Amino acid sequence: MSDCKTVRLGDVCEIITGGTPSTTKKEYWANGTIPWLQSGVCQNCFVNKTETFITQEGLDNSSAKLMPKDTVLIALTGATTGKVGYLTFEACANQSVTGILPSKSFNQLYLYYCLLSKREKILSDSYGGAQKHISQGYVKNLEVQMPNIDKQNEIATILDEISNIITKHKLILEKYDTLIKSRFIEMFGDNPIENGKWKVEKLGNLGLCKNGMNFSYENNGFEINCLGVGDFKDNAVISNCEKLPVISLNEKPSEEYLLKDNDIVFVRSNGNKELVGRSVLVHPRVLTTFSGFCIRFRLSTDSINHLFLLQFLKMPNTRKNMAGRGANIQNLNQQILSNLDIPVPQIELQNDFSSFVQQIDKSKFEYAYMGVAA
Repeated sequence: MSDCKTVRLGDVCEIITGGTPSTTKKEYWANGTIPWLQSGVCQNCFVNKTETFITQEGLDNSSAKLMPKDTVLIALTGATTGKVGYLTFEACANQSVTGILPSKSFNQLYLYYCLLSKREKILSDSYGGAQKHISQGYVKNLEVQMPNIDKQNEIATILDEISNIITKHKLILEKYDTLIKSRFIEMFGDNPIENGKWKVEKLGNLGLCKNGMNFSYENNGFEINCLGVGDFKDNAVISNCEKLPVISLNEKPSEEYLLKDNDIVFVRSNGNKELVGRSVLVHPRVLTTFSGFCIRFRLSTDSINHLFLLQFLKMPNTRKNMAGRGANIQNLNQQILSNLDIPVPQIELQNDFSSFVQQIDKSKFEYAYMGVAA
């Protein structure tokens, strides 16, 4: 683009970072009407709602600042570091969120898509061990291309159309997942434990749990793929781990830290309590370990089908029973998992459900392939 120049965001945009009113002051929160966001809303998507509100007094007595509609948000810390959001209503946010306010220099939608493309660079520039960080200063120093506003409008329109097509495909794939859940309820009920039809076992009697590896970024010598909390996304199954992040260790992990086919891995610890207890079934294909923020479960009995178990673990009633514990960082542990009640229907019935899931997964793959081909 001959008329495109590269600019520092801080030179052309007003950039502010949020804050949190004191949680010991009820008057800052009770019956609040001002939307207040946490960094978890930055999921590379439009931000259309919040469940948390503060009062005008809370806003006036904290470093929280109102950000107008069309502000582009960027998360500064944790699993969402570098992820962005497009604010569709006036709101304020906590100190883990920086807002790039609307300006005459940018079509905000263009800027949103531009920052989406910079996530890998932002992550590589971030600092810290287990919890990565960037700062408001870093965001101000980010360099982005700034074509003339007409070109920005054109690019934003094209990218928005592409995004809408992708969203449509995702919605169709989500309907396949809804079919699986509906089939499970049809066969086993929405709470198989309470209906009293089947024997109930503790999860700990059906297999073994293992916490993941803690490692230092100073380690080196042996490279291996590693499943972390950020890789779960909305997946039910990860069929190939070769695209997962690669970490360096001083030596090859012992067998107990290597993932095997049909292992189920849980989110053990996360700042977002909604993510704690999320589970995914893995078929690694390549040598893969799992991070210390995860717990691996491995079946040791033939009385349970792994796809049946996975779906049961994803049911709302089951997730409630593994609710995280902790003040700020929410935590799940092996004891909670081991004490989960698991229904054990006849294996033939479980296998019938598994066959249905496999057929749906085949249909999803074929649809996704046709979507790419189209």
